[in-house]
Amino acid sequence: MAGIGSDDKPRGCGAGGQAQDETRDNRSLVDNNTAQTLSSEDIEAMKREGTSGDAIVEALIANSSTFGNKTVFSQEKYKLKKQKKYAPKVLLRRPSSRRFMRVDALSLLLSMANVGAYSDVLAVDMVGGLVVGAVAERLGGTGYVCSTYLGSAPSSIDIIRMYNLSSDMTSRIFQAPLGDLCSLQSAGDAPSVLSGSIQSNVVEPAAVPDESLQSSPAKPINTEVSDGNAQSMTVQPINMEVPEPAMDDHLNQGDISMSDCKGSNGNSIAPKAPRAGKAPSAERMKYWGEHGFSSLIVAAPDHEVESVVADLLPLLSYSAPFAIYHQYLQPLATCMHSLQVSKMAIGLQITEPWLREYQVLPSRTHPHMQMNAFGGYILSGIRIHKPDP
Repeated sequence: MAGIGSDDKPRGCGAGGQAQDETRDNRSLVDNNTAQTLSSEDIEAMKREGTSGDAIVEALIANSSTFGNKTVFSQEKYKLKKQKKYAPKVLLRRPSSRRFMRVDALSLLLSMANVGAYSDVLAVDMVGGLVVGAVAERLGGTGYVCSTYLGSAPSSIDIIRMYNLSSDMTSRIFQAPLGDLCSLQSAGDAPSVLSGSIQSNVVEPAAVPDESLQSSPAKPINTEVSDGNAQSMTVQPINMEVPEPAMDDHLNQGDISMSDCKGSNGNSIAPKAPRAGKAPSAERMKYWGEHGFSSLIVAAPDHEVESVVADLLPLLSYSAPFAIYHQYLQPLATCMHSLQVSKMAIGLQITEPWLREYQVLPSRTHPHMQMNAFGGYILSGIRIHKPDP
């Protein structure tokens, strides 16, 4: 037999890792369901007796008349097939956005909307919170994401709970109705309702009781003071102005202080995580009304895209990118034509995400037999200033 050179590596390995020549093939094998002598009744009896899945797989291999004639690759494939059926293994993974949507479609949404650190993202999420959670995950505790909705009932964002986001990431997620955001843009300032809430939080000087004067005993006043001393002892007016709250003070609303995080026995307990999707503060709403959002993502398959986008684009700052997802092409084409006619955006393009998954194994690399061939469509562009008519 000719020797094996350094470049002529064997195709298979025997027991114990020893190399062996692969001279077998599957051409003579006939799949007529007669190779396995172990019946289904025998397998059920083994299960009732408490036989493990690995033992059942070994029994199937021992009772197969064609297993020894198969190639090494075919034998491994046979083992994996039987293990999935009789000895399944569960792999626990941390939930993330890649588990619920085709990765290329969601990645294009975030990339075309230019979602990054310290961004103010406006999102219309009608897919259960998948997009909002992915945006918050990419922000990494910086910036803000506002999930807006049509009508009075907020959209469900329950999927965010499955992301296992940190407290910093969750505290950056807000929900606000589209009507409130549009009123901010039209008025150019915070609406009257928000302005009233701000004014109600400011304490009037007359309403503050001077407890120090009431509790302290009366002291005699020295009236024998020269005119010069009298001028130097003139009482200065007290500054009763209340400092404006910081922009991020609303992040602490609803949080539990460390002093209160103690159980009945005095032991410290973990503080409650902030709730995702709370209403934004008046200061944050005013900031969005004056400066606009830095990007927009729309995933609302059940709504008319053209009308929704017409209301949302004015909420963006100039030169802000946007990305709109839809499972059908025609609604995005109609919206694209409307934006071109109104000259509200430039760089408009419709992209169809395309992905092919490959199985990469030794000597057997090929596309997966079962793939998701459809990933929807994405309309992207950049908002510009609408010219005067």
